Amino acid sequence: MAAQFGRRLRRGATTAAVAAAAVAALSASQAPGSPLVASDADQPAAGSTGATTPSGDGAASGNSPYFTDLPPLTTPDKPGTSANLPLTGSAESGIPASVLAAYKKAQQTIAGTDAACRLPWQLLAAIGKVESGQARGGRVDAQGTTFSPILGPALNGQGFALIKDTDNGAYDGDATHDRAVGPMQFIPSTWETWGQDGNADGRRDPNNIYDAALAAGRYLCAGSRDLALAADLDRAVLSYNHSEEYLRTVRTWFDYYNRGAHEVPDGTGVLPAESSTGTHQGSGTHASGPSPSPSTSPSGSATPTPPPAPTHKPPSKPSPTPTDPGSGPGTPTTTPTPTPEPAPTPAPAVLQNAGTGALTATAGDAFAEPVKVRVKSNLGRPLAKVPVTFTVTGDTDAAFEGGKRTVTRVTGADGTATAPVLKAGEKTGAFTVRATATGTPLPAVSYAATVTARQADAIARTGTAELTAVAGQTFADVTAEATFKGAAAGRVAVTATMITGDEKPAENDKGPYFTDDEGNPVRTLVLTTDADGKLTLKNIYADGAAGTYKLRLTTEGGATVVIDLTVEAPAA
Repeated sequence: MAAQFGRRLRRGATTAAVAAAAVAALSASQAPGSPLVASDADQPAAGSTGATTPSGDGAASGNSPYFTDLPPLTTPDKPGTSANLPLTGSAESGIPASVLAAYKKAQQTIAGTDAACRLPWQLLAAIGKVESGQARGGRVDAQGTTFSPILGPALNGQGFALIKDTDNGAYDGDATHDRAVGPMQFIPSTWETWGQDGNADGRRDPNNIYDAALAAGRYLCAGSRDLALAADLDRAVLSYNHSEEYLRTVRTWFDYYNRGAHEVPDGTGVLPAESSTGTHQGSGTHASGPSPSPSTSPSGSATPTPPPAPTHKPPSKPSPTPTDPGSGPGTPTTTPTPTPEPAPTPAPAVLQNAGTGALTATAGDAFAEPVKVRVKSNLGRPLAKVPVTFTVTGDTDAAFEGGKRTVTRVTGADGTATAPVLKAGEKTGAFTVRATATGTPLPAVSYAATVTARQADAIARTGTAELTAVAGQTFADVTAEATFKGAAAGRVAVTATMITGDEKPAENDKGPYFTDDEGNPVRTLVLTTDADGKLTLKNIYADGAAGTYKLRLTTEGGATVVIDLTVEAPAA
């Protein structure tokens, strides 16, 4: 084993030197540069090392073996990134149809939820090439699942990292040590955290290229990375596998695919000959032999070996999203044409109020002013399809339509996003609505909002009978009705006060009184009108010397009415 491991190390060192030469040759070819990394595409960013990764990053692949084959030194014959390109260009620049569709779908999905990351599908393609040879040349079924699991060797510390079993063999079939799984080679513990359902079939399967590509994209975007920056891209790749050689190899393929790529039928992709420190196993039996490899010619073209018959039953629930790239293994007679993916939205540069004014509403009413924001690019152009999250904060029971306090809306073609109708609750006072561009570091836009109490601009007693009572007894019920602009003022606060008859009335400390909840005499009471604006005062006790006393009713809004209460002396 020691001798074999030594040979692997020598191969890794040799490949690193070849990688550097290949990158230099690609740069010298004067082919178009990478649209994202430009002049530093051939070197790690200053200060980037295999031992330094962003805080909290793990190794998605567990630093398991990977393929170190490099692309040809010549630029692909057919540059471009469309999935509809004809089958031209070098064999190495061809990407199997389902695999290419999965990478582009992952890019589009992440652009809609984390636009600031600016994930390029070519980076997923580069990692997929290095990790599994593009799912072993695209040997996947119509739903994007590999015909047999792609498993790395046991990570038992013998030439590889030591990672004891974390999934009881659920993903990798090994209950002793973990193994990297699937076309993007996730170790089980990382997949458990980052696994995604990229093809909407209700499962997170590391052996499905749509699920694995989306998971890899989210992993690479972790920690608010912007992959258009060379340093962030280097850190992302190193977090996938802590190796400078791995970074150089991925960077080389990334640059190559940026210069041109085209679609080939599933099952016809070019397979690398072997990995840098071992071979990826092709089934759940943990066989030690290498994956089938095509014969290669001096020119670098390859004739793929026909894939084996499927060893598992295809999923019963087809994915509604991916275009069916073929009916099974082997070379299909027709080339599928996946639906072209729209270009990703660039990262927003400005999040601003789109004209929302003062937010004020009466308790229980809807706010008339909509909460609206606008998202613009660095050039001041409106950005569409940027998710914006609106959140109601503060001590309030106000909420958006449906009772939700947090909602997300996507900007339209004019770059604006409008929150649903905001409705005031019963609690009066101030609160805040915050709008944030989801997944970006842009500062939030805050809107101050106020809920005012319901009001009445008029109140009158209903009934005309004189209100009299003998001292020590109670008055008949007093009824009144409040209105606002001629309509019933429901649920309006009304203050009832026994007042003096002075020119400037004050609370009277003599005469009729109410009682509080404990039965204690009080001469001021706050009540609320019912839904029809009506109010009833019960149990007003006659007290004090015989005479006429005054009861004042005052509404929220300032309307008042004064009612006479007459206390009669007891009979002799």
